[in-house]
Amino acid sequence: MAKNLAKDAGNDAIRELGWWRAHRFLILRRLCQLSIIGLFMMGPTWGILQGNLSSSMLLDTVPLSDPLLVLQTLATGHWPEVNALIGVTIVVVFYALLAPRAFCAWVCPLNIVTDMAAWLRRKLNLKTSFKWSPTIRYWLIPVILLGSAVSGSLLWAWVDPVATLHRGLVFGMGAGWILIALVFLLDLVLVEHGWCGHLCPLGATYGVIGRKSQYA
Repeated sequence: MAKNLAKDAGNDAIRELGWWRAHRFLILRRLCQLSIIGLFMMGPTWGILQGNLSSSMLLDTVPLSDPLLVLQTLATGHWPEVNALIGVTIVVVFYALLAPRAFCAWVCPLNIVTDMAAWLRRKLNLKTSFKWSPTIRYWLIPVILLGSAVSGSLLWAWVDPVATLHRGLVFGMGAGWILIALVFLLDLVLVEHGWCGHLCPLGATYGVIGRKSQYA
């Protein structure tokens, strides 16, 4: 019976609350994530949200910038443009007030991939092979910044699966699917919540930003 606990996870909630109440937040999260992707895809036509998750413009007026990308830019010795500084200030204030996990749960498209891996792992009753410390992702932040400073380039931009998936969905995936597949396999067979819970430095950055949030 114990073997089926993970496989049948959520059944008690469905019986007690009903299907909609048990799934409502997951459905709302997916609608939010897919709507944001849709707005980026329609950016050239509608002009509501243009750019990508690293740097974008809302309603042709409000800049939005990825905090980790701006930190990398500073680490390389380059001063970001004024729009980037305004954009990162808006993003930092927004998530500091909102919650540390709001980006990961409601915006990040890679969350769909990792949730799918977790669901499949439970259904197949797969046992993960490794245990990693959740602090790894926090240590990755200074490593990335140091690497950017030494190389003089935006180091994480080359291997960031979040940005890769988003660009792929909006502009075409190309070879980026290989990186996304690796994240999926990591979560499926190696480490439970391997990417989001242990490795993602962007999620760690937002976690630090929203640590004092009243809604955490």
